[in-house]
Amino acid sequence: MAAGRGQFFSSILRGLEQRPGPEGPGRGAAGLRGAAAPERGATGGRWRRRRPVAARDPAEESSCSKPQKQKQKSRFPGVRSSRNKENLVEKLPSEILVKILSYLDASSLFCVAHVSKLFHRLASDDVVWRNIYVSEFGSQTWKPVDEAVEEKQSGRWKKMYFRTVAGQEVNKWRKELRDISPYTGLPKQTEWVLRNLNVSWELTVVDRLGRETTLEQSRAYFFESSVIIRWSGGSFPLFHHFSSIQIHGVRKENLESAKVRRPRWRSLMMQLDMRTHPNQFYGKDKLINLRYFPPDVIIGLWRGQSDVAFIMVSLHFYNLVEKSLLGSPFCPYSDCVDPLPVDDSDPEFGLHGYTLHFVLHNTGTEIMSGHFRQLPCSPAQVQRSLVKLDVINRTDLSQHRSLSGSIKLPWKSEELEGSVENCCIMTLTLLDEFQKPFWCVSSPISIRVAKKSLSSDYSDDHFLMDYRGPEGQVKMVLVWLKEQNQFFLIRLSLFIAVFKSRIHVSGPTEETFFLPIEEDMGEFHIKSRRQD
Repeated sequence: MAAGRGQFFSSILRGLEQRPGPEGPGRGAAGLRGAAAPERGATGGRWRRRRPVAARDPAEESSCSKPQKQKQKSRFPGVRSSRNKENLVEKLPSEILVKILSYLDASSLFCVAHVSKLFHRLASDDVVWRNIYVSEFGSQTWKPVDEAVEEKQSGRWKKMYFRTVAGQEVNKWRKELRDISPYTGLPKQTEWVLRNLNVSWELTVVDRLGRETTLEQSRAYFFESSVIIRWSGGSFPLFHHFSSIQIHGVRKENLESAKVRRPRWRSLMMQLDMRTHPNQFYGKDKLINLRYFPPDVIIGLWRGQSDVAFIMVSLHFYNLVEKSLLGSPFCPYSDCVDPLPVDDSDPEFGLHGYTLHFVLHNTGTEIMSGHFRQLPCSPAQVQRSLVKLDVINRTDLSQHRSLSGSIKLPWKSEELEGSVENCCIMTLTLLDEFQKPFWCVSSPISIRVAKKSLSSDYSDDHFLMDYRGPEGQVKMVLVWLKEQNQFFLIRLSLFIAVFKSRIHVSGPTEETFFLPIEEDMGEFHIKSRRQD
């Protein structure tokens, strides 16, 4: 019992010495410190007396109380002292820091450059990056002429390294994309290149508080000229909390085969402001409601709730590899192509030679596929800043096409799956007279019942499908044949903005805007207003 009490009082004494209490006659810490108290040694067995501590002067105690309190507060976890805020690493000479950074690889240097302004300057040192460039590529292809030139071109070796790395990769996969399909006008090996480069797509959802949620793709459905990507099973915020969404192309490097670990690059492909971007109801089944965000985003919501079941997007193959790899994290890839010269000797230049590759499909099957050459177009069909192309004529029964299967869009989340009727994906590729793609669309599309019959050749129910975008519009008329139990496509028309084609239009400029279809025996009227 005596030994236990001795340890107890000695621990109290040590605590009072470390944190002085209020002064008082006979009660202060100084009074206790002035007395000698027995203490048992750590090894036990012997008793020794603690050396008496001299009492402090009250004036000295009050003057030293504030620094003492700050010193004692730093002993407690979670409370930082001013001493811990000093960055001792940055006090080292720059030569020593550069020597330390010279042992890092390119990926680590790229990350260290984002720590502070000092490390950004040191991690961009030309000597360090020159050694990395020479060690990886084996030859020194650029030498500074003098010190003045070297100072003006600071950071040259870092830029040269990343350009060389990007150039080597770009040249490899661009060789595979040179083989063009005469059927679609697109590279044949697009899917193979994307899979071989291990390209995937990430979705970033930003809520109204600025918090970001990033999800990797759950599934990718590849087709002949497009790919459908789905994200599901993640911790989505509530739909009404969405502020914006971003889609990035990401190349996942295989660490087992990679000799040098490089930074993981993200290429921005799409960014939508959910608060201002228009959207519309797209379809529903027993479990979910679909919301459509033009041009190619579908969000599935659980019915009666604001929880997100999945997000789906359809991407066209045109420049898809470049868009997925060559953009920056904040700016998408842009294809700078010079327009072809206009042939003034041909009065109908730009009015002939069009080819269309058209597909209706969902996540599993193709519903309809067609390839149409030498689409007719006359100067009379160029009106109100639009070029009209009749692909399937309503009066020509030989052009009518049947659709295989029903029009529906299957969906799947981590727990459940289903399909929404009267919805699918439309993918079109329009080629010019030189067989170069100039209008490419891959977008969700829905079907609705026509108010009246649009063709005297069919007595069954008529339906409409249409797509509207900033570069053009697509109109379709379908008939449901009850005996055959399938849809027939009896009319397909394209309306292309003149600025997308190379047709020269004289006269006043008109601003085109699309109105609801006027169902007058299948004739589609698009109105416009003249700009002053």
